[in-house]
Amino acid sequence: MANAIEVRDVSKQFVLRHTRSLKEAVVWLAKGRRGDLSEKFHALKNVSLTVGTGESVALLGLNGSGKSTLLKHISGVMLPDSGTILTRGRVAGLIEVGAGFHPDLSGRDNVYLNGAILGMTEQQVNDRFEAIVEFAEIGQFIDTEVKFYSSGMYLRLAFSVAVHTDPEVFLIDEILAVGDEPFQRKCIEKIQELARNGKTLVVVSHDLDLVSRICARGIVLEHGHATFDGEISSAVQFLRGE
Repeated sequence: MANAIEVRDVSKQFVLRHTRSLKEAVVWLAKGRRGDLSEKFHALKNVSLTVGTGESVALLGLNGSGKSTLLKHISGVMLPDSGTILTRGRVAGLIEVGAGFHPDLSGRDNVYLNGAILGMTEQQVNDRFEAIVEFAEIGQFIDTEVKFYSSGMYLRLAFSVAVHTDPEVFLIDEILAVGDEPFQRKCIEKIQELARNGKTLVVVSHDLDLVSRICARGIVLEHGHATFDGEISSAVQFLRGE
């Protein structure tokens, strides 16, 4: 089985700048700016993993473990400081609610804009437009500027566009925590349908029961390191310390 995703020795760090008092800043300047008013946070440390085509994988871990950062690297939203990431096929992701949406454009215009960002042609969007709107349950608001949408409406439209691009690799980050319960169930059913159709799924969620239903494999991250990789129930037990 070919790999849909290959992460090779990826590291990423961020600079955390601290707000200091005026006195501390003056002393720092008086010393000729010796020392640093910031510190570095290592979000990912030499992470390597592969995801086979058609696999459904959950990235698990506590806040700050690096799972969302890793997902953003796989999606291409972020670039690593070192290491490489390879993906095969069309990648669609729900990394942040409404990412790629322009607030001053209508829902209709944003469907075409987001579809283009995700690699769809205008004709493909035309062919799937009615299905996108119907799934999103946007109705008469499709021609309203999205800056007037609730977070739930944003979610429904963003999710609907993403799943209707027919991606080979689908990435999801905590997105199912937004929206009402009936739509969450609808999303889960759609994700399970993608999995049955052989699509590759990578999911980040704190809802361990949910990922246990969707994913077959779990990777646990701690402080930027992948510390466990195995069957989903074992990964959940490892995370819980069982």
